[in-house]
Amino acid sequence: MMLTDGRTLGIALSGGGYRATLFGLGSLWRLNDAGLLGRLDRVTSVSGGSILAGVLAHRWSALAFEGGRASNFVQLVADPVRAFCSRGIDIEAGVLGLLTPFKTAGDFLAERYREDLFGDTTLKDLPVAGDNPHFIFYATNMQTGRSFRFRQDMIADYMLGISRSTQVDLAVAVAASSAFPPLFSPVVLQTDPDSWSEGRPLPALESLRRRIVLADGGIYDNMGLESLVDNVDLVLVSDAGAPFEIEESPWEDNLLQLGRVRDILIDQTRALRKRWLITDFEAKRKHGAYWGIGTRMAAYGAAPSMTADSPTSQALEDIPTRLNAFKPAQQGHLINWGYALCDVSLRERAHLTAPQPTAWPVPEWPL
Repeated sequence: MMLTDGRTLGIALSGGGYRATLFGLGSLWRLNDAGLLGRLDRVTSVSGGSILAGVLAHRWSALAFEGGRASNFVQLVADPVRAFCSRGIDIEAGVLGLLTPFKTAGDFLAERYREDLFGDTTLKDLPVAGDNPHFIFYATNMQTGRSFRFRQDMIADYMLGISRSTQVDLAVAVAASSAFPPLFSPVVLQTDPDSWSEGRPLPALESLRRRIVLADGGIYDNMGLESLVDNVDLVLVSDAGAPFEIEESPWEDNLLQLGRVRDILIDQTRALRKRWLITDFEAKRKHGAYWGIGTRMAAYGAAPSMTADSPTSQALEDIPTRLNAFKPAQQGHLINWGYALCDVSLRERAHLTAPQPTAWPVPEWPL
């Protein structure tokens, strides 16, 4: 699949709990209305973005595309995502993980994804890439310290190599991608060491391949950029990661301050990746567009847009990073904000021809 001018197109859906799932839904909704969803060659995702990408991948074969637009996108993708985000799962999974021997909160997270969204679908059941997008779900390998990739045709880790025969449930891949520590991690993946090839000459390679300990992909890369930027001509990034919070009185004891240190390290890595991407866009080494939940419409100057900055839009970035029940107003505003930012970014930053929309995807909650 390519754009009509022959270029390939991909999108990264960031982490950020249900906030990212719904903001990213607005972005995909706009791509669909613009006739671009069906032209995607690659979808990479992390954490909350992986919930959305999982639904899209799971239902891709049933989407009725014509000219790159799926006429049943709302029924097959938007409505199920919104219904799922209206139910909280983080407290239940966290408590069950603490109270149940031999099962982690990540295991219970996978069970909820299996029951509510994906059933027993495996990665290999997803549409084969080529005429369909590559769907890449990122987790972080807590043993090797590298990103761990789940794809239709393989699982991979730079240190461990590639396994093309391992069967992994889609629910497990999405759970590993969204298993934020310490509440939801780890998700442990058991594989046959003989199913792997390539990899680095590690002394404990067989053991590391047999039992793989995974956590949220956002630990390594909260935007899921690694496999996207060098594999498509036009890079789109929908980023609903929360802004870093200033704390006047952070925890000062030896245990709880580690959480603050973790947050600082993750935020700095994310900031570096974003700065690198924007610099490459500005220097025209890469082509595409980035929009974040904290992006201001004023940054686009006098470009036509669906809305202006407001206290409502600015408050969206302060919604907690949770998998708790989101109310209709929160959902509608997040979807509409992602839609509006994607719209202006497509025209002003990615330089794609897309008529300005005349209606909100969720009209009862305009911005």
